[in-house]
Amino acid sequence: MEQTIWWFLGLFGILIFLVAAVAIYDLFQRKHAILRNFPVVGHLRFALESVGPELRQYIVTDNDSERPFSRDDRRWVYEAANAHEGLFGFGTDNDVESTPNYIFIKQSTFPVNASPAVDTDKWLAPMAKTIGAARNRRLAFRPESIVNISSMSFGSLGARAVESLNLGASIAGCLQGTGEGGISRSHRSGGDLILQIGTGYFGARDAHGRFNLDRLIETIASAPIRGIEIKLSQGAKPGLGGVLPAAKVTEEIAQLRGIPVGETCHSPARHSAFSDVDSMLDFIEMIAQETGLPVGIKSAVGEAAFWSELAQIMSTKQRGVDWITVDGGEGGTGAAPLPFADNVALPFFDAFPRVYRSFAEQGLADDVVFLGAGRLGLPTRAIAGFSLGLDGVNVGREAMLSIGCIQAQRCHTGQCPTGVATSSAWLQRGLDPTLKSVRCANYIIGLRRELLRLSRACGVDHPSLISPNMVEFRRGDGGLMTLADIHSYEDGWGVRS
Repeated sequence: MEQTIWWFLGLFGILIFLVAAVAIYDLFQRKHAILRNFPVVGHLRFALESVGPELRQYIVTDNDSERPFSRDDRRWVYEAANAHEGLFGFGTDNDVESTPNYIFIKQSTFPVNASPAVDTDKWLAPMAKTIGAARNRRLAFRPESIVNISSMSFGSLGARAVESLNLGASIAGCLQGTGEGGISRSHRSGGDLILQIGTGYFGARDAHGRFNLDRLIETIASAPIRGIEIKLSQGAKPGLGGVLPAAKVTEEIAQLRGIPVGETCHSPARHSAFSDVDSMLDFIEMIAQETGLPVGIKSAVGEAAFWSELAQIMSTKQRGVDWITVDGGEGGTGAAPLPFADNVALPFFDAFPRVYRSFAEQGLADDVVFLGAGRLGLPTRAIAGFSLGLDGVNVGREAMLSIGCIQAQRCHTGQCPTGVATSSAWLQRGLDPTLKSVRCANYIIGLRRELLRLSRACGVDHPSLISPNMVEFRRGDGGLMTLADIHSYEDGWGVRS
């Protein structure tokens, strides 16, 4: 009996030693944020993930049931982030014969057979248009990538996440949007920036929260900014203004934004520097003239009158925007009331054609660079967007997934378990920018690769040459229609001239 007790105590001691060793290893390894933040118990997540397909097949859900990103969506992003080819066997498990809105890309009998010399390890794919060229902006430029990182504010994302994305942008040769929260130290890691100006004018405001041109010029001089984006609204919370929960307002964020520490930061619902389309264009032209930079707008789509009026005024060629980012109502956010996230603003594939039509009817489609956001960081959705007239896609949540996000949907609590959407120093310690930046770059490059390969399969060299007749959607009644027919596009619309 006594010998049995000693054996038990010995085994228990070995177990304690092993657990302690695993805990120490987890705390100091840098590859997995989950393990650094939750040593030992974090392995349970990976164990469950390894048998996830079997559990879902018989007990929980299939590969396409989860939202906003299905298991298949996330798996593709993770494979791309790991620089894997992303090959899958035995054929599709999707219900391609009856799923409404299912996307079909119509390949050519004679696809483009690109020379190996055309493709590099970065699968470079510049935009087809030069931003700012139509309006002769002094610092007009042609983006090197058709895939860029969406505006996500410092504060909404943690410092290490922002740094990882900026480093990743530098490696992949793409742009990163700053979000409306201003430019932090983490934004200055080598990647070129698009400065977003929201209704709070963070980074371009005076002591009373009003727009200040001198402050804007100071901000531009401090960082590699290639363009300025005026944020009118965001897909997940249009008409509401930004919200940064109190749990995320640290001393650094408060200083950057000029707000109190530990209090929820509400951006106004609308701009104070202009009040209608006419004054908005005056505001844009003033900024472009003073800075030399191209200036664009970002908006979700609700009322159609705004877009018609904007296109009508721009048809005179005297004033105009250099680019338009259309954010679908299915877009992401760090925090939003459920009714706004679920029901306000049109989803991208209903919204964008209405905007494009307004400009195509005025003969302005080639004068404006069209960008899209809202779950467009997946190859088939992005190709469908290009066929409707997009010149580039901005990726937000997909970029977050690439650096470790697991779709926990706790962004608004400040308790993101992977350290991505949190200001917690403890949770952020698990996220190593030197490693995660490479994953982000791999994802951007992987998406460009798939977009180029899909385009070539359709018989063209670039996604901007995909026409709306090359993509069909499954209708609710089971039939198929091209995107050109669904949205009544005229011949030549959606394709660069």
